Amino acid sequence: MRAARLIKLVLLLQSRSSMTGTELARRLEVSERTVARDVLALSEAGVPVYADRGRAGGYRLIGGYRTRLTGLGRTEAEALFLSGVPAALRDMGLADAASAARLKVSAALLPELSDAPTSAAQRFHLDAPGWWQPHDPPDLLPSVADAVWDDRRMTARYARPGGEVERDLEPYGLILKAGVWYLAARADGDVRVYRVDRFTAVTVGEARFHRPEAFDLPAFWEERAAAFARSILRDRVELRLSPDGARRLPYVTDRTAAHEALEAAGAPDKLGRVAVTLAVESQDVAYEQLLALGPEAEVLGPPELRVRFARAADRAAALYRPSLETP
Repeated sequence: MRAARLIKLVLLLQSRSSMTGTELARRLEVSERTVARDVLALSEAGVPVYADRGRAGGYRLIGGYRTRLTGLGRTEAEALFLSGVPAALRDMGLADAASAARLKVSAALLPELSDAPTSAAQRFHLDAPGWWQPHDPPDLLPSVADAVWDDRRMTARYARPGGEVERDLEPYGLILKAGVWYLAARADGDVRVYRVDRFTAVTVGEARFHRPEAFDLPAFWEERAAAFARSILRDRVELRLSPDGARRLPYVTDRTAAHEALEAAGAPDKLGRVAVTLAVESQDVAYEQLLALGPEAEVLGPPELRVRFARAADRAAALYRPSLETP
């Protein structure tokens, strides 16, 4: 446990010119006294850690000291080479930089871990876009990515249904969701989400902005994505599902809404059918989705949607009735 902490301490100091004892204690989740003891142990082991005294003091490595990544185990080394998404890096114009970084890390690994890059790459691959979706990264994505990396303010023109608008943005982070790139950026005091493929022009300025230390991009996206999913499910439909229909429901409509509907369902009837109330985006969307269940789902309401399904069933029956009547 302590050995891993000592390695992390050295790597933290390598990544920063100087860190206070308070900062190190917070990152290592130990007391400042423990940090002081760890620094002393590193010094005795020959690692050149220097302590600056005074109010503005802290700890730093001297003499350009760098450690090789000999603290990596096999699982850690293999996981490291899974941390990037090749297509995403290529879209942002970072493929060459990522390749160079992987080569440097590979050179620093212990000989017995030299196969870790190949071992991971041949076992796991992430293909972010969905099926039958052309992978055409937005033309302006590299410029947006540059602004994100450098914490530089940018001005963007954004296409909306009512026309284009211009926004001054502080770009916090990029998200790749189902093959679509989104930008989380502060505008007019609020952090908002923009689809990058709707930017029609981007100008990255020289001025930098201060990124809030408390901003957590994964947590922000998880909250916004969940809120968006809830916001579009504005309508409700009543269904009666056969056992097979209940099993297939999560695969034809919103998965979370389907599970919530099934969990709230009452007891099955004598035929094993259950009645559910399903949250849907609209009746039109529900019609397109629930048609896939065929006779395994009966629409009970709203009445106009039930009539729509009844008419569809009549048309389908008219198509297939001659086959049933043929001897």
